[in-house]
Amino acid sequence: MIALYEPAVGRRLPLIDGIEKVTGRAAYTADLRAQALVGRILRSPYAHAELLGVDVTAARALPGVVAVITGEDCDKPFGVLPITMNEFPLARGRVRYRGEPVAAVAAVDAETAERALALIQLKVKELPAYFSAETARAPDAVLLHDGRPGNLLREVHDEFGDVDAGFAAADIVREARYRCAEVVHGQMEPHAALAEYDTERQRLTLHSVTQVPYYVHLMLAHCLGLEESRIRVVKPFVGGGFGARVEPLNFEIIAALLARAALGTVRLDLTREETFLTHRGRPETEIRVKLGMTRQGRLTAAACEVVQRGGAYASYGVITILYAGALLHALYDIPAVKYDGYRVYTNTPPCGAMRGHGSVDARHAFECLLDAIAAELGLDPFEVRRANLLKTPMQTANGIIVNSYGLPECLARVEKASGWRQRKGHLPSGRGLGMACSHYVSGAGKPIHRTGEPHAVVELRLDFDGAVTILTGAADIGQGSSTILAQAVAEVVGADLGRLRVIAADSAVTPKDNGSYSSRVTYMVGNAAIDAARQLRDILVAGAAHRLGVQPERIERVGENFRAIGSNDDGLSFRDTAAGALAQGGSITVKGTFTVPVEYQGGKHRGGAVGSTMALSYSAQVVEVEVDIDTGMVRVEKVWVAHDCGRAINPLAVEAQVQGSVWMGMAQALGEETRYDHGLPLHVSLLNYGIPTIVESPPIEVHIVECLDPNGPFGAKEASEGSLAGFLPAVTNAVADAIGLRFCDLPLTPDRILEALARRQRDSRIAAARGAAS
Repeated sequence: MIALYEPAVGRRLPLIDGIEKVTGRAAYTADLRAQALVGRILRSPYAHAELLGVDVTAARALPGVVAVITGEDCDKPFGVLPITMNEFPLARGRVRYRGEPVAAVAAVDAETAERALALIQLKVKELPAYFSAETARAPDAVLLHDGRPGNLLREVHDEFGDVDAGFAAADIVREARYRCAEVVHGQMEPHAALAEYDTERQRLTLHSVTQVPYYVHLMLAHCLGLEESRIRVVKPFVGGGFGARVEPLNFEIIAALLARAALGTVRLDLTREETFLTHRGRPETEIRVKLGMTRQGRLTAAACEVVQRGGAYASYGVITILYAGALLHALYDIPAVKYDGYRVYTNTPPCGAMRGHGSVDARHAFECLLDAIAAELGLDPFEVRRANLLKTPMQTANGIIVNSYGLPECLARVEKASGWRQRKGHLPSGRGLGMACSHYVSGAGKPIHRTGEPHAVVELRLDFDGAVTILTGAADIGQGSSTILAQAVAEVVGADLGRLRVIAADSAVTPKDNGSYSSRVTYMVGNAAIDAARQLRDILVAGAAHRLGVQPERIERVGENFRAIGSNDDGLSFRDTAAGALAQGGSITVKGTFTVPVEYQGGKHRGGAVGSTMALSYSAQVVEVEVDIDTGMVRVEKVWVAHDCGRAINPLAVEAQVQGSVWMGMAQALGEETRYDHGLPLHVSLLNYGIPTIVESPPIEVHIVECLDPNGPFGAKEASEGSLAGFLPAVTNAVADAIGLRFCDLPLTPDRILEALARRQRDSRIAAARGAAS
C-alpha cells in the first residue's frame, strides 16, 4: 500500500481541546453542575499528637448536617505504592502534620458545614514534632511510624564500578554540599472532587482532578470495601497536574466516604490553602556530591549522598529517593558511581512526585560542581560535557539501555544560538552566562501495580457515521496527550483529524491506563494507538481491495481516498470504504496494546526497576542573567534550550512543553520555597508563594532536536520534563559568571544574594586588614 497524503505527524497543530479551554466551555471538576451536598474537612491543628478522641456529637446534631465521618469510618490505609500504604483518609490513632484530615462533614450549604466543623472536639496528647530531616533522624527522636528506625522510610546504597580507584586516578577531586528547598506544583486549579453514591444499586461515581484514574479506582475499592465493578471514575478537564495528582489523594476518598454516609452526592472543593496542604511536592533535599576529574575534563568517579525531608507519610517516597540515584547515570559516561540516599519521615505535609520526579535536585548539585571544577581547571563547560559523552547504543552500569542520544547536537545548538564562544566572559558587569545539561525517562519500565496486563491499551471504534473514536484511559492534564494520540491514529489510518474524536479517562467507557506520570503517555500509549491504528487501517485496506477487485498491497491512499495503484480515478472515499468494511459485520472495534520488553525493565540490583525506561530525552541549555548588586534581584534575560525529544509528533506542543518545564525550573531556582513555623505552613495563597508571573518570564528559545528512538512512536520520546532540571544549575552557574559567587542553596532569593555579597565584602576587608597588619 502506498500513502499519498499530508502527514499528521510532524505538523504544528493546536491542541484538539484548545477551543473549549480558551472559550471557557471546558468543564473542570468544580464546574460540574449537580445537586450536591457541601463537603468540608476538619484538619489537625497539631503537628504530632496521639488522637485520643474525636467528639462529633454536636456536629451531627446541627440542623442541615447530613453526614459526619471520622477515622473510625475507614480502617484501611491507602497509598500509591502497594508496599508503603501507611496513610488513612482520616487520621486514626495519631496525627502527624498540621493540616492532616481528622473529620469531615456533608451539609446542605457551606455555612452549615463550617459551623459543624467548629463543633467537633479533639482530645489529644501532643508528641515531639520534627520539621527537618536532621532532627527526625536524631537517636532519641520519637518514631512517626512503627518499625522505621531513624524515621527512615527508605535508605539506598548503590555502588557501580570502583569508586575509590576512580578518585585515586583523578587529577582533581572536589566535594560540595547543596540544599534545595521544598517546592510545590502550583497548578492553577485547586483540588476538587464530586462523589455520587447510588444507594439502590450500591454504586459510586467519582469525578476528580486526578492524573491517575485507575489508581484512584483501586484505592476507592480498597478503602470503601466495594467491588471495583461498582465504581466509576471520571476525569474531567484538569487545570494542571505536574505530579500533584499522580497518586490517590485523601480528599478523593473522603468525598466518596461522605457520599456513602450521606446516601447522596457530595462536592468537596478544596481552598488554595488546603491544596497547599495536600501538595505532594518536591521534598527539601540536602545533596553532598563528590566528583573526580582529569586535567582534560574526563570524569573518573562520582559519589552522591541525598537526604530528603519526605513529610509524614510514604507517598512516592521510595521511588523519589531511588530516582535521585538512578538518574545520576545515562547522561554522561562515568566509570564509577556511588550513591547513598535517605528518605526521612518528618512532621510536615507528605511530599510526592513533581515534574522531573526525583532527578532535579541531584542533577542541580552535579552540574553546579561540574561547572566549578571546570572553572578551576580553566576548561570550557561545553568541552567538559563533550569529554564525557556516551557512546550509544549502550547500557549503563545500573541497567538503563540508551539507544538514542541527542545530547551532542543539543550542546552544539545552544552553544551556537547563545553566542557562547563570542560572549562568555565578555558581558558587562553583573551579567553572566551559564549552562547545564539534563535528561529524563520516557515512562517507567515497570508499572506500579504488576497485574500482568499490557502497560497501555487503546481502542478504536469505527461506526456508521464514518467517524473514528479513540478510547483511552490516559489522562490529558493539559500536556496534549489526546492530541498526540489523534495525530498518531490519523497518520497511520490516513484519516483527516476532523474525523477523529478522543474519549478519555472514564472507567465506564475507556480501557484501563496506568496514568499520566513519568512522561509515559506519548511513548507507551502512543505505541498502543499505533498498534490499534494499523489494525484498523488493514481492515479498511482489505475492504477497499475487495471493492476494487485488487490485492491489498495494490491499494494506495490519496488523501482520505483509497484507490488501486495506477488508477486515474479518485477511488473510494473514506466514507465509502468504511461503509464497505462495516457491511461485513457492523461497527468495528480494534484494540492496540503496548508492553515494555523485559530487557528495558531495569537492572537486577535492589530498586533497579526505578529509572528503567525504553528511552530518555536529553537537554542542554544556556541561561543569561543580570544580577542587581544593590537589590540582589536576579533577572533572567534569555534562555536557549535544545531538547532531544526524538520525533516531534507536534512541534508546537513540544515547544510549549519545553518552555513550561524551563519556566518551572526558573520558579524553583529563583523564588519558590515552602516555609513552616512549627509545622504551620506560611504559604496559604499564590500571593505569598514565589511563583513568577509573566513579568519575570524571559524569552525561551526552544531548539527541537530529533534523535529518533528506534522503539518510540514514529521515533518520539518525552518532551515535558527533561529540560526542567537543567535550568537550576544553568542559572546558578550564570550568577557565578555574573558576580563571581557560587551558591549552594536554592532558591536564589535577593536576601541570599545580598548576604553573600556582604559576606564577600566583609571577608575582603578582613583580609585587607590582616595584610596591612603583617
